[in-house]
Amino acid sequence: MTTQEVKRKLTAILSADVKGYSRLLGEDELGTIRTLNAHKEVMANLIQQHRGRVVDAPGDNLLAEFGSVVDAVHCAVEIQKELKIKNSELQENRRMEFRIGVNLGDVVEEKDKIFGDGVNIAARLESLAEAGGVCISGTVFDQVRNKLDLGYEYLGEQTVKNIALPVRVYKVLMEPEAAGKVVGEKEPRPTKWGWKTVAVVAVMVLVAVGLIWNFYLRGPQIERARVDKMALPLPDRPSIAVLPFVNMSGDPEQAYFADGMTEDLITDLSKVAGLFVIARNSTFVYRGKTTDIREVAKTLGVRYVLEGSVRRSGAEVRVNAQLIDATTGGHVWADRYDGDLKNIFAFQDKVTRNVVAALAVELTKDDRERVARRGTGNAQAYDVFLKGWQHYLRQTPGDFRAAIVHFKKAVELDPKYGRAYAALAATYWEASTRFWDVALGFSRTHEARFQAEQFLAKAMRDPTPLTHQVASAMLLHTKQHDEAIAEAKRAITSDPNDADGYVALANALSFTGRASDALEQVQRAIRLNPHYPPYYLYQLGLARFGMKRLDEAATSLERALTLNRDDYWSQRLLLATYGLLGRRADAAKLLETIKGNEKSGWLSVLDPLTIRASTYWYPFAERADVERFAEGLRKAGVPE
Repeated sequence: MTTQEVKRKLTAILSADVKGYSRLLGEDELGTIRTLNAHKEVMANLIQQHRGRVVDAPGDNLLAEFGSVVDAVHCAVEIQKELKIKNSELQENRRMEFRIGVNLGDVVEEKDKIFGDGVNIAARLESLAEAGGVCISGTVFDQVRNKLDLGYEYLGEQTVKNIALPVRVYKVLMEPEAAGKVVGEKEPRPTKWGWKTVAVVAVMVLVAVGLIWNFYLRGPQIERARVDKMALPLPDRPSIAVLPFVNMSGDPEQAYFADGMTEDLITDLSKVAGLFVIARNSTFVYRGKTTDIREVAKTLGVRYVLEGSVRRSGAEVRVNAQLIDATTGGHVWADRYDGDLKNIFAFQDKVTRNVVAALAVELTKDDRERVARRGTGNAQAYDVFLKGWQHYLRQTPGDFRAAIVHFKKAVELDPKYGRAYAALAATYWEASTRFWDVALGFSRTHEARFQAEQFLAKAMRDPTPLTHQVASAMLLHTKQHDEAIAEAKRAITSDPNDADGYVALANALSFTGRASDALEQVQRAIRLNPHYPPYYLYQLGLARFGMKRLDEAATSLERALTLNRDDYWSQRLLLATYGLLGRRADAAKLLETIKGNEKSGWLSVLDPLTIRASTYWYPFAERADVERFAEGLRKAGVPE
């Protein structure tokens, strides 16, 4: 390789190997290889999360590099913690413990491989580490000692083969009580240098450190998001998106818990009026994907992004969370939790407080009261609720049945769990509006609605935003328009960032004859939830229908049906819109589609495609709106 072909760079190097690998292999070759592969998969995932790259992984060795030395050490510690949990599930004589060394040094890069003294020193540090431990070089220690909640023990200077000068070595102390401590480090001996020499050397060191910091050590190298390139303008208050926390449990069945943790953090932050928080629907489109923080911020129109991971084994839980300023690419705050499931609520509260403090938002008395409402202190009831919520979000008859079982179990465990009662009310109410009574096992019509009313009454003892949203919809169905508006406003008051609260208010306003106000509320909801679900498009169409902007209404409703072709509400409103626009061919085609999907048995009697039945289900308060809706259906060919 010629001089011109040599590519040199300064990088953070992580080197790892298994202590006693030959013994493990000799005792059980196949079992050892399976364990090694499982452990390496955990390591590779964590390296990727910390913005590193696996360079090579031959046999029981692993070599990785990082653009940030802080990331490298943080990753090494997290690897050892994760592997400790994995090993606890194995028999003691089958546990596989890695030693890890981390160095900051110059390397040669060729075809994605790295070589040189920097790598050799990392390997030497690895050999000095204890099984399950981490050793770092002095160059690493100098950069991370005040940046991570860790302690360090100075092991002295060690010689490395073919390296002229000895290397300072530090053992990383991972216990929480060791954070901030440096053990065994001696004060430097006085020198005989004059003050001028010291000054010159100091300036040179500062310049060198400045260059290293500028090019290599400014923390995670996340590309900055340019405000002028964002798809949506930044709000006038701190804006944040909470990405789905990664399920690190190794068990897909635990995904509900990671998702539930994420949703609850979104909910808690949403309750703070001084924040602008993107809705769940819009952040969960990134679930299971490798995310580019810059692109997330640009697409959603936010400055800050919160991301993390969750690992659960039985009642033991580990959560890592970090807040990133996308406009600078830098970390604002990071924290982790290791403990029992029963204490998870305290960690959620801590994350909320720390994020709010990091963004310099002042919590009002109302904010504190809203955030403090947990709904339950029963960890088992909470866990069962999250399982039910995962089913509820899938929005199918089968999942609704499963959700109801879990929600009922949650209220058995905690009879005062208002959030679970609200979820039961919502599930039964939505089932009734879709005529799923039979699918839920009822033999009578409207039975799902009766169940919704009963559970809503119990939910009102400790109401959540969802409680008020369901109450608004049910009041609207009985044409209690003013009361429906009041309940929707209560939903917004209890959670100022809940996009669905604004949609509930828009729905009530549209049917009360206040279509322009309704449109404003839908647009607010869409800003909070840029990746909105199809029913937001129905609400846009409903508001524009009320404003007599029929071409725009048709466009919104057509888009809604493209996403959900069985949307009853959009179908009939679009029929009326086509009728008023004189689009007879489009109306005839849609009419045939609806008739082709028409339900049989008692449901066809309950919900026939007639003007009379349709006007019953669309509770317009103003007579003029009812007549205009009926006229549109009539012109579209719908019988009386």
